[in-house]
Amino acid sequence: MPGPKVVIIGAGIVGCALADELTARGWTDVTVLERGPLFVTGGSSSHAPGLVFQTNPSRTMARMARYTVEKFLALDCFRPVGSLEVATTPERLAELHRRFGFGQSWGIRSEIVDRAAVKEMFPLVDDALILGGLHVPSDGLALAVAACEAQAARATSRGARFIGHAEVVDILREGGRVSGVRTQEMSFKSDIVVSCAGFWGPRVGTLAGVPIPLLPMAHQYVRTTAAGATDDVPILRHQDRDLYFRAHGDALGIGSYLHEPMPVDLADLPGGDHPSMMPFTPDTFDESWTAATRLLPGLAGARIADGFNGVFSFTADGFPLLGESRDLPGFWTAEAIWVTHSAGAARALAEWMVTGRSSLDLHECDLNRFDPAQLTPAYVRERSIRSFAEVYDIVHPLDPPSVRDVRVSPFHARQTELGAVFGESAATGWERPLWYAVNPPPPEPRPRDEWSSRHWSPIAETEARITRERVALYDMTPLTRLEVTGPVSFLQDLTSGNVDRKVGSVVYTLLLDAAGGIRSDITVARLAEDRFQVGANGPLDLDHLLREALGKPVTVRDITGGTCGLGLWGPRARDLVAPLTDIDLSPDAFRYFQCRQGHIGTVPVTMLRLSYVGELGWEIYARADHGLKLWDTLWTAGREHGVIAAGRAAFTSLRLEKGYRSWGVDMTTEDDPYQAGLAAGAEPDRRLTCLVLADAGAVPLGREPVYADGVPVGHVTSAAFGHTIGAPIAYAWLPSALAVPGTHLEIGYFDRRLAATVAAEPLFDPKHDRLRS
Repeated sequence: MPGPKVVIIGAGIVGCALADELTARGWTDVTVLERGPLFVTGGSSSHAPGLVFQTNPSRTMARMARYTVEKFLALDCFRPVGSLEVATTPERLAELHRRFGFGQSWGIRSEIVDRAAVKEMFPLVDDALILGGLHVPSDGLALAVAACEAQAARATSRGARFIGHAEVVDILREGGRVSGVRTQEMSFKSDIVVSCAGFWGPRVGTLAGVPIPLLPMAHQYVRTTAAGATDDVPILRHQDRDLYFRAHGDALGIGSYLHEPMPVDLADLPGGDHPSMMPFTPDTFDESWTAATRLLPGLAGARIADGFNGVFSFTADGFPLLGESRDLPGFWTAEAIWVTHSAGAARALAEWMVTGRSSLDLHECDLNRFDPAQLTPAYVRERSIRSFAEVYDIVHPLDPPSVRDVRVSPFHARQTELGAVFGESAATGWERPLWYAVNPPPPEPRPRDEWSSRHWSPIAETEARITRERVALYDMTPLTRLEVTGPVSFLQDLTSGNVDRKVGSVVYTLLLDAAGGIRSDITVARLAEDRFQVGANGPLDLDHLLREALGKPVTVRDITGGTCGLGLWGPRARDLVAPLTDIDLSPDAFRYFQCRQGHIGTVPVTMLRLSYVGELGWEIYARADHGLKLWDTLWTAGREHGVIAAGRAAFTSLRLEKGYRSWGVDMTTEDDPYQAGLAAGAEPDRRLTCLVLADAGAVPLGREPVYADGVPVGHVTSAAFGHTIGAPIAYAWLPSALAVPGTHLEIGYFDRRLAATVAAEPLFDPKHDRLRS
């Protein structure tokens, strides 16, 4: 059987790769429509310089790039000249060591080289400026148009057809789902339409009524006259000045991100066969040329032969847009994908379309990952411009975003009065306190290295300690809350645990995909026979439940914005709240993993006896219009108990001391419950494992490699300083044979190796006495 009828919009490198991957899986009724000529389409693929750098902080993106290299090599569309990233500042050299660590974590071979080796590999460099470099031998140059042609030829041989000069002008619908597309000449019936239109994606999305949140941006690229280059030199990145270089015979191609961002209105694109190649603006390139000639003095005798401002796509978070629209079933996207990741992204999407899941974790790339506020044109524009500006920047994992105060809790004014330093919940755009300046740092703060002390404060130790000793308030408003109304069988069928328990019960459980991968972890509070409050991880959980509810007597509603929540935790939590409420909080009346509805003062509340920090206490939820009153009531009553407000930095530390997993960080669809330590069963091949570090002054931030006897064997997921245990804690994926308490390992941290030991978990209160007190 040829599978469903599929129309792919766009015959650039992504559309061609997707046609190849789909037809290879038996879906051969594929039509690819291209608004321009085949295969020099005039889109980004036509002018792409073809640089493929596989190393990436994201494991998913690194794997996509690696598959692209492997596939294009097999198609004879790739030149493995290697890549060379150079450092001219100590900060960049440290960053190259960090990037080397990413490669070790994701299985990409590379090495840090000295200035002499840089000079040997790229003789045009002024090695007096160089402090070191990162060399990846398997990187290189993709021949983009040739790759389009080769993949299209394979797809055609299996039954696909490619039609040029066929611009799609309408997306057809029937029965609430896609039924085909229409060009100016004719219509094409289909069961599935996939937009692979690149920077034209938003226009296609408008036809479908589906937001495609990307921004077309112009990027400068020039070719020089003869400059003494040779075709075998590696592609070169000079990120300290936002430049890259590749050879074109004895000339050089130079790409620049040094100029001011240039957002592009599609209406301003030039006509003809190359609309993505906008006129070159030489004045904008002057600073780039000066920086290029300084690094490569030989360029002083060359000149710019030609140049253009090439258009390609940026998103708010720098990741692609993959997946099916919920609002228009059958309409899929594969957008904002560069040549580097093209074949890998196409394979992942083809797997998803054909089998219902991808072998790669795609939560970072899912089209449906954004909150509605993150889809507004102003948000997409500003954040995408930031993505462009930061392409070659040294980006700290905790760097604050450029758009702030998109979503704030009702407690925001009170938190500001307490000197809250805010960060953002990237998944949902909520502001949340990291720590509060009103809380004093400890008398003798533990010193930390410069990297792990960024966007962190020793006040976190005070907040963690007081949570353990007295009581603290944590803002839980950013936790996504969904109201599910309908028969319990709906959630029972979707989750790994038994949620069919009596009213007043709370269950921690997993949402699994068809292969047993962890698509999320949630809490389900049964508030009535047919009404549940689900604590979820963001828009993707809402999307999943809404899809599953179609055609069923079930209502799923996101109530997060209309509600607010506080975590009240610590040994004095009961003493604080009991006099304020009509709910019986005694240990036997209100047990761990139970919920009750009642009042705190004049505020109607829903209380869940849960704790992410491992202490006695409750999550307390109320309507948003009651938020300030709820805060003030608890704060005023809490003074005699020594209550403080505490932030995310303390929360993460306490979470890891208790061994609680964070979905999307510690576990994804690539992991199952047995591997993640959330279910008992047969011995898995690998485990999420707790490590305690010996060096108290360096705290990993995630994605660092773990070594056994000098060989990379895994990677760090979450890490924080455990203030109760007095040492840094890291969770890491390791082979089961190494996940044995007492095993000595090392964590790669920049140019150092940090000694670490596997520890039994949880590190704090292993019998859960404090939680159940």
